[in-house]
Amino acid sequence: MMKLGNKLLNFLIGMVILVIIWQIVIWIGGYPEALLPSPLSVGKAIIALIVEGTLFEHLQVSLGRFLAGYFLAAIPAIILGMILGRLPKVWQVFDPIVQVLRPVSPVAWSPFIVLWFGIGNMPAIVIIFIAAFFPVLLTTVTGVSKIDRSFLKIAENLEIRNLKLMVTFIFPAAFPSIVSGLRLAVGTGWIFLVAGEMVGAQSGLGFLIVDARNTLNLDYVLAGIIFIGVSGFLLDRLIGLFEGWVGKHWGMT
Repeated sequence: MMKLGNKLLNFLIGMVILVIIWQIVIWIGGYPEALLPSPLSVGKAIIALIVEGTLFEHLQVSLGRFLAGYFLAAIPAIILGMILGRLPKVWQVFDPIVQVLRPVSPVAWSPFIVLWFGIGNMPAIVIIFIAAFFPVLLTTVTGVSKIDRSFLKIAENLEIRNLKLMVTFIFPAAFPSIVSGLRLAVGTGWIFLVAGEMVGAQSGLGFLIVDARNTLNLDYVLAGIIFIGVSGFLLDRLIGLFEGWVGKHWGMT
């Protein structure tokens, strides 16, 4: 409990420092509200969004899209990564394909995605899928390929094979590497969710920012940015809690 309290305190201190720097930049630069809204103006915008219920409507939509795209990417990526990690010669064939596709921004595919899936939820979900799939796949393959061969020999001696081998030996052994990919995927997926909502959606936090920009309400733009950052932070911490729970369950911590 004390550790959690210290983390919360550190978070609040960090946010206070950020607000102070923000206000100092406004004073030094002499920026008017039309160019850089003050923390007070943005605070009022945040309160207005909460009171109106607009924030929770957009946040609920964004989280739904994110979770759909994230899990649709993470589960197949882990399964495929475990299989390819056990088949190094096959992975040598697929690795160049992955390395060519991985650096391409998911937003670059948006013209095709909109043509194939229309507008609404699907374009954002597909963009999240692309953003989250490769980090999980690559870290899973790396984790499986680095498993100590002595563990696999023990499994062979115990006649543990196929699905049972994957579940009881390979997945736990590769889990530290897998979870690092899951955390990377949270960051990339959440970033590109906002980009996806700016392209072909009529709701969500990304749309909230675009709509506020079009009406020149920059205080609402910054309010949306703050909510995006805080939501991404909380999602990352949830993955960290999941990592700790699994590690404790398996005796890793």
